[in-house]
Amino acid sequence: MASRINIINAALTGCLLVGLAGTGYELYQYQNIQRINSTLQAGQVLKDDAYPLLEKFSAAYFQGSNQDFKHAIQSYGQLLDTQSKYGVLEPMLQSRIQYNIATNLFLSGLSRNLNDDGSLKEESKYSFTQAKMAFEQSLRLNPGHRQAKFNLSLLNSIVPINIKSAPKDQSGVELSNLPIGLP
Repeated sequence: MASRINIINAALTGCLLVGLAGTGYELYQYQNIQRINSTLQAGQVLKDDAYPLLEKFSAAYFQGSNQDFKHAIQSYGQLLDTQSKYGVLEPMLQSRIQYNIATNLFLSGLSRNLNDDGSLKEESKYSFTQAKMAFEQSLRLNPGHRQAKFNLSLLNSIVPINIKSAPKDQSGVELSNLPIGLP
């Protein structure tokens, strides 16, 4: 009987130690999350090698919030390119990245001035077209993304559906890495 009680006590002690170790780990994770959240809420870019995707995401977000749309779009695009380095990104995260790319393109198009006749500039048309494609890609990855649906409908209500860009002059375009005009 005494040996049976000792075995039960040893098993319960083992469970207690495993529970304490798990609690310590969860507390450590909670403190990390709190530190990251406080950094982001303070408006600072996260600089932590343990979370490279989150670091890039926060940098892109703050570039966009400072109206540096071009660099924000590039940073979000780099996030999509990191799939090979960090494994395949889950569709929900890809959808968020596409949504943020589209939003920055949309805001970039809205921030440009109009032509003298009141029409959209070519850069705005291009930004709106790219934003529409990115919103649609976000919705393909996550069909329930309500913000992407709303912004796409807003974009469609602002911009004519059959928007076409004027053909660009391609006379100065190089087709190879050799300079034009070599003998």
